[in-house]
Parts: sequence; structure tokens; C-alpha cells
Amino acid sequence: MTGAEIVVQALIDQGVDTIFGYPGGAVLPIYDALFAEGRIKHILVRHEQAAVHAAEGYARSSGKVGVVLVTSGPGATNAVTGITDAMMDSIPLVVITGQVPTHLIGTDAFQECDTVGITRHCSKHNYLIKETARLASALHEAFYIARSGRPGPVVIDIPKDVQIMRGPYAAPTAAGHKTYKPQTKGDQTAIETAVEMLAAAERPILYTGGGVINSGPHATTLLRALAALTGAPVTSTLMGLGTMEHRHKQFLGMLGMHGSYEANMAMNRCDLMLCIGARFDDRVTGRLDAFSPHSKKIHIDIDRSSINKTVRVDLGIVGDVGSVLEDMLALWKARGHAAQDLEPWWADIAGWRARDCFGFKQQGPALLPQKAIQRLWEKTRDQAPIISTEVGQHQMWAAQHFGFDAPNKWLTSGGLGTMGYGLPAAIGAQLANPGALVIDIAGEASIQMNIQELGTATQYRLPVKIFIINNEYMGMVRQWQELNHGGRYSESYSDSLPDFVKLAEAYGWKGITINGPDDLDAGIDAMLAHDGPVVVDCRVTKLANCFPMIPSGAAHTDMMLEGEAPPTSEPDEDAKALV
Repeated sequence: MTGAEIVVQALIDQGVDTIFGYPGGAVLPIYDALFAEGRIKHILVRHEQAAVHAAEGYARSSGKVGVVLVTSGPGATNAVTGITDAMMDSIPLVVITGQVPTHLIGTDAFQECDTVGITRHCSKHNYLIKETARLASALHEAFYIARSGRPGPVVIDIPKDVQIMRGPYAAPTAAGHKTYKPQTKGDQTAIETAVEMLAAAERPILYTGGGVINSGPHATTLLRALAALTGAPVTSTLMGLGTMEHRHKQFLGMLGMHGSYEANMAMNRCDLMLCIGARFDDRVTGRLDAFSPHSKKIHIDIDRSSINKTVRVDLGIVGDVGSVLEDMLALWKARGHAAQDLEPWWADIAGWRARDCFGFKQQGPALLPQKAIQRLWEKTRDQAPIISTEVGQHQMWAAQHFGFDAPNKWLTSGGLGTMGYGLPAAIGAQLANPGALVIDIAGEASIQMNIQELGTATQYRLPVKIFIINNEYMGMVRQWQELNHGGRYSESYSDSLPDFVKLAEAYGWKGITINGPDDLDAGIDAMLAHDGPVVVDCRVTKLANCFPMIPSGAAHTDMMLEGEAPPTSEPDEDAKALV
């Protein structure tokens, strides 16, 4: 086969049915091989960054490996943001990039860049393939590496002459990789110790993260079973939402900078913390020397390097969380453990819950963003929608006020915080789940980062919905400027916004405007009634802040709740004129 034919055959043998890409000179042989191949659907995006985010959305909502195909030079560099995003959030991707012919590498040839060098620190692994005979095995290895252990993106850089030359094809084998063999089974002695520590705890908490979701649906089932057996409260990171039903009596909600008061206080006061598939991110821990100071800490993670990287723990267990949870449940039952009397602990939690930290009150005629998202959830929850977001205030309000009862329904950029993630991720999720309701909750600033992907949804007739929380500001930037920089709103006012309804119509979408509380229900109903793509421009109050909030560098006990922050201030006209 030619190298290009080898690429296509390897994708087929790996079960790939959809790839996201953008053609260019250095990958035209692969595109030519795809031309008559009916088993793989190619989705033509409008920007390479969007190709990677769409593959992320596809992977996260389907459990498969996402695949990207882009050209050399700017094609590869445009993909770097998405690759880094996938690396931070542990999303399995294979990104195939074109490269100039091997004899031109290092000569600054047209559209040449050092793709391997650029992506070395933002990918799980990468390859530069200089021989066609090496191509098939590298592709199969890439899929194994992407989905094994802690998932992540793998980059394969293929020079154009390697795509043209002929070489042997080998089907995938069970070996996967000769040296990369991630540990999935936890140490049994350590698991026994963890079970005894959990059984003896008087104030335990289960701190769960995206690793539970990455492990697969069975891990979510096991987590819920462990929670039921122990009676312990459960909290979740931003990436772990959906591992527990959001209205479950044992679920304290999301923790961290914009998490619930009860979750953060419980993390601070617990005597045993069982961390399952999370990595003690700075947005969760706050000030490290004040983070859960009196607790014993157990950390279960498939990534050995994550254990003791940020927070020193008393017991680390390396392994797939699904496997470790299964062993913990079996041991708990075999030893006849019953849940401790946690009534005093739950009484403390009830007191923190009584603060109603996510509560809000309508003030004046303007629509509150919290109300808009809460009503969106109330009107769509029976359809179990897949929600993607951009990044900013709207993202945190969605995490707080939209309820998730199952994994793989919440797609957001957690580690990198990438504006422009939500729309292409929604496109990928819609392709993976054709019959699902997929909604991108966006901000008016973030949506413009990859708004050209409206054309992608139009081309492939994807009924994606975009619900823009429009406050005319880069809201999270403005909030931090208000709280930390004396209300000096430097370059955070979104002047010269487009007419989103006309823009939607220009791309063949339906556009809807919600101007206030009286329009809210009718606007959401109209969005849901339309069987094609819809952009909703939901105009909300401009100066709402996202609370609760742990100020940067503060401790969990220093949470700032609604009504306890400095008053908001509208920028003066001179400041607006400078924007």
C-alpha cells in the first residue's frame, strides 16, 4: 500500500468512523485515499483548532478515540491549543499532521514547522514517521497509547513522501506497545488499608474527578455503590460532574473556587478524604497549607505522577479507578463493614447547606444569568441533553445551576480553560449522538472565538443549539477586575458585538432573542421546537458576579458568598470610550 492507504486502513481497523480535519498540500495524498472510502466520514471544519475540539467532544460523549487530520505548518500549529486542551483534560485523541518531504525537513521549506518539537510537551506521545514501513505499527500504537492509562492526545507527523511511497501494512495486534504497559490493578495491601481507613472514619468524604468518567460507565456505578455502602458525602470536580446524580442526598455538589459552600467546608473539616480520579488542581485546593489540614488523604489515580505531585497523601493507590473501586467494594462486603454513625457529620453538613450558597433573587427588570440557566435545565432535563460550554462566568453558572445525572453529558474545558471550545465540542458530540439534544451554553465573547464553525453545523445538518448568556462583558475578567483591581475594567467591555440573530441567519441557522424574564420561557420553547440549529441571544444583566467564590490564593474557609462581596460598579463613560 501507499503510506496514505496505510493511514486509511489503520483508521478502519481501529474502528474509526468519523474524523475531523482540514486539507492542505502536505496531506493531500491521505485526502485522496479518503476520497472513495465510504466507511469513514470526514467532517470539514473551518479552523484546525475547532477540529481538535470537535474530536474532543466526539470522544468525551462517545467513549471512543477522537481523530484529527490537518496539514503541516499552520495546520499543525493551529491545532496546538486543542491538543493542549486534550492533554490537560485527559481526552484520548490521535492527531495526524502532514509534514514536508523528508529531504526538506530542517530547510525552512514552505509550511514546514517542527511539529514534534512543538507538541512534545502538550501531547502524551508523538511520532515523526520517516519510513513507510513504520507507519502502520505507529498508528496502531498511537491508538493504544491514547486510550490506555491516563488518556491523552497522540500526534503522528507524516512527511508527504512517506504518504506516497509504498510499504507493508500490518493489522493491529493485542500487544499494544512493547514498553508502555500502564498499571490498572491496584496494590491489594494498599486497597485493604484504604478500606479499613474508610470504615474507621467519622467525617469521611469522597472527592471525585474526571478519572471516574474516563474509566467508563462501570466506574460511575461502582462509585455510587461505594457511596451507598459507606454513607459518606460525595463531592466532584468540574470535570467529574455526572458521576453522582446532582440531586442525590449524599451529593454536596461541585467543590473548588466556584463550588458549593457545603462541599468546600466538608473538604476542609473532614477526617478522611478519599480522592478518586482527581488531581488536586489549584482551583480545587485553594491555599495549599490550609487545604483540609486535619484529614488523612487517600489518592486513587492511574497516573503515578499525579500522586504526591501537589498534595502529600497518606496512601497512594496507582490503578484504574474502576478496578480499584471494584476491589474496595468486594473487601468492604467481605469484611462485613457497616457504615459508621455519620449523623453528627451530616448535621454539620446540613448547617452548611442551609446557607443556600447558589440561591439568587431577582432584582429589577433585567434577567439574571443564573435564572436563565436554571430555567434552561428545567425545560430540558427530561431529554438528558449533552451540554458543552465555552469558558467564563457562564461556564461556572452552568456547572452550578444545570443538573447532571449521568456521565458524558457535560463537556467543558477544565484544565486549559479554552475560550472557543464549546461550539466545536457540541458539533463533535452531535455527530457521535445524532438523536441527542446538544446545547452549547456560551458567552458572547467566547462564542466568537470559533464562531466560524456555524458553517460546519450547517454543512452537515447538525441541530446544535447555542444558548448565549450575553452580558456584553468578558464576564469573568470583569469580575476579577472588580474584586481585585478596583473596578478598573481594562479591555473587558465587549464593544461592537454582532447581531447574533442576523449572524445566525447568515449561516442558515434560526436566531432567537431573549430580552428579559418575560421572554425566557417562550425563547427556550422556540429553540427546542426548531428541528435545526439555533442561536439564542439571551440578554442578561450586565454586572452579575459568579458566587460563591474562593479568592485566588485563599483557603476554603474564606469563601465569598453572594451579598458578602464589595458592591458592583458600572464603568464610567470615559472608561467605556477607551475600549
